[in-house]
Amino acid sequence: MNSIDTGLLILRVCLGLTMAAHGYGKLFRGGRIPGTARWFESIGMRPGLVHAWLAAATEVAAGISLALGLLTPFAAAGFVALMFVAAWTVHRDKGFFIAGDGWEYNMVLAVGAVVVAITGPGTASLDSQFFGGELFAGWAGGLTAAVGGLVAAGILLGSAYRPEVVAAEPARG
Repeated sequence: MNSIDTGLLILRVCLGLTMAAHGYGKLFRGGRIPGTARWFESIGMRPGLVHAWLAAATEVAAGISLALGLLTPFAAAGFVALMFVAAWTVHRDKGFFIAGDGWEYNMVLAVGAVVVAITGPGTASLDSQFFGGELFAGWAGGLTAAVGGLVAAGILLGSAYRPEVVAAEPARG
């Protein structure tokens, strides 16, 4: 294992466990799935219960898969889809910086996952063990992650994002 493999391992584990922790939180912390479902309904993701389960399961599965370097481009596509939906539904009108509830964090997780898909997960990965190398490494891995994730996010938003429209108050005068 060389320094690049070591760096990729650290990056994969950091990104993957961070994402998995978010899914774990939806499943077992705070309001759990019912609370997450209510929140999803409040931001316009309908039906909230379906999306709470979908988000939690995808966060755990994609996170663990990326951390292990298993089916890496597909795990990275999960990151892109999750983070694009989060950025669009919650953070897009709040600017860039996370300190102002902006989309900075979403971008960093998604781009980090795409970078891993482009470089491949390295030799200390299950992809390397099972497939004798990187699965769709290079541009094929990057495109699988980026385009696959954006297409999935677009389908999800197009079919389920229904925020309530607040009517403007009539002009006085």
